[in-house]
Amino acid sequence: MKVPINVEVNGVKRDAEVEPRKLLVQFLRENLGLTGTHVGCDTTNCGACAVLLDGKAVKSCSVFAVQADGRRVTTIERIGTAEELHPIQLAFWEKHGLQCGFCTPGMIISTHFLLQQNPDPSEEEIRKALSGNLCRCTGYTKIIESVKYAAKLSKKGAAPIRRQQRRVSKTPYKKPSESTHAL
Repeated sequence: MKVPINVEVNGVKRDAEVEPRKLLVQFLRENLGLTGTHVGCDTTNCGACAVLLDGKAVKSCSVFAVQADGRRVTTIERIGTAEELHPIQLAFWEKHGLQCGFCTPGMIISTHFLLQQNPDPSEEEIRKALSGNLCRCTGYTKIIESVKYAAKLSKKGAAPIRRQQRRVSKTPYKKPSESTHAL
């Protein structure tokens, strides 16, 4: 038996019928095609599925879609785009706070929530805010630096950055010649 729900997702009202036990992360990915919200563990351990539910960061694998009925959901797709980076995304880009990128949407959502609550967090507060997000690639140093830089950008009132405005290295990549390789 399906249950009707009405949820605002990324500013758009969505009506749907869902199975009562369908998770919010499944609804977002399967019903709405919003695949930026990742499924990492299905056990609420990794935070890759983090979204904002009525402005609060939650793990969408721990919420049923029916629990979102009448509420607002914001996914990574609303935070910024490849063409127009949110200052948090720019900070992660410039400070190398991502590697494979799998955990990045959840990290950015959690950072967004943190900076809304506390625009000038200490390192300890950043670590606590991100404690529910796992990254299997890094030692978190670059992620912490990225969040600090995002806070700095936010304090300056940085607006979304268009792709062509990003800083790009002016030194082109040169493939090392064989004669420069040490044996």
